[in-house]
Amino acid sequence: MLSSGQNPVRRGMSILLIGLERFKAVDLLLFTAVMLAKLYWFSEILHVANMKMTGIDALIELGAVLIFSFWTIWLPVRGRIVSLIALNVIASFVLYADLIYYRYFQDLISVPVLLQLGQVDSLGDSIGTLLQAKDFILFFDWIAIIPFAVYVIWRGHGDLRHTNEHRKAAPVWQKAIVRIMLSAVILTIGSSLVFTNVNEAKRTWGQGIFDGNWWNLSIYNVTGALGFHGYDVYRYVKQNWLDAETVTAEQYSEAQKWIEARGDLRGALEHDALFGAYEGSNVLMVQLEAFQNFMINRSIGGQEITPHLNGLIKQSAYFSQFYHQTAQGRTSDADFTANCSMQPAANGSVFIQYAPNEFDCMSKTLKENDYGTTVFHSYEAGFWNRNTMYHNMRYDQFYSLKHFTQDEKIGWALGDKSFFRQSIDVISEQKQPFYSFLITLSSHHPYVIPAAEKKLSLGELDGTMMGDYLQAIHYVDAALGELVDRMKAEGLWNNTILVMYGDHDNSINDWSLFESFLGRKLDELEQQMILKQVPLIVHLPKDEHAGTYTGVGGQLDITPTIMHLLGISTADQYLIGTPLLTDKPLLGKKVVLRNGAFTDGAVYYMPSADGIAGHGACWNIQEHTAGDMSACIGAYEGARTELSMSDQIVMNDLINGFKEQAAAETRASSDVETASHK
Repeated sequence: MLSSGQNPVRRGMSILLIGLERFKAVDLLLFTAVMLAKLYWFSEILHVANMKMTGIDALIELGAVLIFSFWTIWLPVRGRIVSLIALNVIASFVLYADLIYYRYFQDLISVPVLLQLGQVDSLGDSIGTLLQAKDFILFFDWIAIIPFAVYVIWRGHGDLRHTNEHRKAAPVWQKAIVRIMLSAVILTIGSSLVFTNVNEAKRTWGQGIFDGNWWNLSIYNVTGALGFHGYDVYRYVKQNWLDAETVTAEQYSEAQKWIEARGDLRGALEHDALFGAYEGSNVLMVQLEAFQNFMINRSIGGQEITPHLNGLIKQSAYFSQFYHQTAQGRTSDADFTANCSMQPAANGSVFIQYAPNEFDCMSKTLKENDYGTTVFHSYEAGFWNRNTMYHNMRYDQFYSLKHFTQDEKIGWALGDKSFFRQSIDVISEQKQPFYSFLITLSSHHPYVIPAAEKKLSLGELDGTMMGDYLQAIHYVDAALGELVDRMKAEGLWNNTILVMYGDHDNSINDWSLFESFLGRKLDELEQQMILKQVPLIVHLPKDEHAGTYTGVGGQLDITPTIMHLLGISTADQYLIGTPLLTDKPLLGKKVVLRNGAFTDGAVYYMPSADGIAGHGACWNIQEHTAGDMSACIGAYEGARTELSMSDQIVMNDLINGFKEQAAAETRASSDVETASHK
C-alpha cells in the first residue's frame, strides 16, 4: 500500500483502481458514458444531411456499446479495465478513420476497403488536408486512460493483492455466476435496444436498405456507427464464408469452358471489316439515368420530348431493341454490365458485394492499351461503393461531387447541363486517346425539375409523376444537345466514339399514366418492353454506319462492341457479351435478363414466379400473342446456364483463378520451348 508521502499521481491511480474493484461494473458504466459522448461527437463532426443523432439513434448506439463490451464483465478487475481501455482505443481509431475516409470518399470504411489497401493508400498526400482540430476530441480521454492502463498492468496487481489480504474473498463459483448473470443482462438490454429499433426502421422508413446495401451511410443512418461496423463484418463473413459455395473442380472447369467459348465466338468475329475500323479513337460514354426507349421520337402537346436525340439518331447507329439487364443494383448494375460484360448479382449489387474481385472491365483494358481513363458522376463518391469499385476498374481518376462547382442544383445534385459542361472542361484537356465515362443524375426519381426548366405542355399529365418524368427527360435531352455542341467546338466530334444508353426503368408503376401518354391500352408484352428497353446510341466519327438496328442487344454487349470497333481483341477476355456492330448480324443472338426472361427478337419469354419453365409465358413479338411454349422452351436452359455461370464466376472470383491458370500454362509452355532449344 502507498504511504501518504509517496507519488500523488500513483496514489490517485491506486485509489481509483481499488474503488473500481470494490464497486462492480462502474468501469463499464464509465466506458459506456465516454463512448456515447464520442459517438455523439462523431455524428456532429460527420454532419451528414438528414442524419443528425436523435433519441432513437442514441438508444441504438447505447445498445451497440453494451454488445461491444458486455463480455468484459467475465474478467477480473485488471483484465476488465485494460480490455475496456483497449476497446476505447480501437473504437476511437475506427471513428477517426471513418472521419478521414468520409472527407475524401464520402463513405465509411468497410471490410472490402480494408482488404483493398491500395485505395486507402490513395489518401496519400491529401491526408494532411483532411485533418481538423476538433477531431482530436475523440482522443481527449487518452490523456488519462493510457497512463492508467500502463499503471494497472505494471502496478495494479500488487495494490489489489495488498488490499484483498484484509477482505474475505467470495467463492470462485459465486463470482462466476454473478458475472455470467450480469453479462447476460447487459447483452440482453443491448440487443433489445439495437434490434428492436433497427427492425422498426426496417419495417417503416428504412425498408429495403439492408437488401439494396447501396450506400454504407444509409446503413449507418439506421444502425449507428458501431452498429454499422458490426453489420459490415457480419455482411462480409456471411457473403464470403458462411454463404460462400465451394466451387468443385467440375464446376470450375465447366464455367471456364463456357466463358472461354464466349471469347471464341467474339474471336471468330474479328475477321469482320469493322474490327479495328476506329482504332485509336477516343471513347466518351454516357449512362443516362432512368432513360427509357419509349421516349425516343415521341411528342406531347406538339413538342418533341427528345428533339436532340432524335436528330442524333439520324447520324448514329441506334439500337431499337436494346435491353437493360439490371437487378437490385439498379444504376450500379448498369455500370457493371455495360463496362464489365457480366450479369449482375441476383441480390444486392456487385459494386457493394464483390468490388475487390477480378473483372475484365473496359476501363482496365483501355488503360492497358495506353488510354487515359476517367469517370464522372456529380454525387457522393461512396454511393454504390463507387470509390472502391472504380479503383478496381483501374480508372485514373474519379470525379465525384466534391470536384464539381454546385452552380445548378437539380434533383439529387448538379444539373446535367452544368455536369456536362464541367466534365468536358476536364475531358478536353486530357491526353488522347481517352476513355471517359459520364453518369447523369438529373432524371432520377422523383424527377424534381425547376419550374424554369419545365418546357413541355403536358395537358392531363401535368402534376403527375409521368409528367414530371417527361419534363426531366426533356431537360436531359437539352443537356445532351449542349454536350454534342461542346464536343464539336473542342474538336472531339470526328475522332471520338460517343456512346449513350439508358441505365434502367423509371420506377413508375402506375400503368394508367403510360397508357394516358401513349394513347392506348397496353398488353403484358408491351409493358415488359417498356420496362426493359432502353436506348443505345453509338455515334461514330464522320456519322458512319448510321441507321436503326433492329437486332436484339443488351448492356452486356456494350464493351465488346466498343472493343470490336477499336480493334482490341477480347477473345481471351472473360466477358459474356458479343459485338452489336458487325458487317453481318450474329445469328441466334439472345439477350438474357436477370429475372430469367430472355428474347431473340422474335419471341419474348417471361418466367413465372414459381420458377417452373413451363409455367412461364412465351410471347410472339410480331403478333403480340402468348402461345406455344415450344418456341421458348429450347432456349430456357441456355438462359439459365448464362445466369448460373455468371454467378459462379462473379461470386467466387473465378476470373482471377482463370488468369492465374492461364499464366501458369504460358510459363510452362515457355519453359518447355526453351528446354527444347537447348
